[in-house]
Amino acid sequence: MARGQSEVLVPMVGEVMAAAGTDFAALDLLAVSVGPGAFTGIRIGLATARALALAAGKPVAGIATTHAVAAAVPVDQRQGRDILVVVDSRRAELWVQRFDAQARPLGPILALAPEQVAAQMAGPLALAGDGAALVAALLPQAQVTETTHVDAALVAELAARNWPDRVLPAEPLYLRDADVTMSAAK
Repeated sequence: MARGQSEVLVPMVGEVMAAAGTDFAALDLLAVSVGPGAFTGIRIGLATARALALAAGKPVAGIATTHAVAAAVPVDQRQGRDILVVVDSRRAELWVQRFDAQARPLGPILALAPEQVAAQMAGPLALAGDGAALVAALLPQAQVTETTHVDAALVAELAARNWPDRVLPAEPLYLRDADVTMSAAK
């Protein structure tokens, strides 16, 4: 959805729980994507996950958007290639992270211009993420995958598999400052 997530998120969670035939008491852990991503979307998701975890008395684990996208790339599309997740920031830079073929991070998430991505990311690559098409022409050796977005079930699986040692806190993972700030006069 481009807009309106805050109105549908909690009812959607309720529908999923009902369809699964379970309730929050049966859960051990809640998981949430922490970014990078759209400022408001990340805030809505985190606030909702933290509120549900608090109400249920359960812990909440954060998973980086890039990690969830990398893990979603089909195995046959990553064989013999590193995975390069490219998230469109809707600004001049892209959020980029490189993973090995087993979806293990090979470095931090970087904010790079498309030309910087091309200059810094060599070798056989499987491009994933909603920004992959923005660098595909600059990386002719890369194979563009169909994996573009985070899958909630995969976020939950990654959190369960990596809990508690290799998850992020349920806090926003921002790579740039907010466009709007408090006035210095206040």
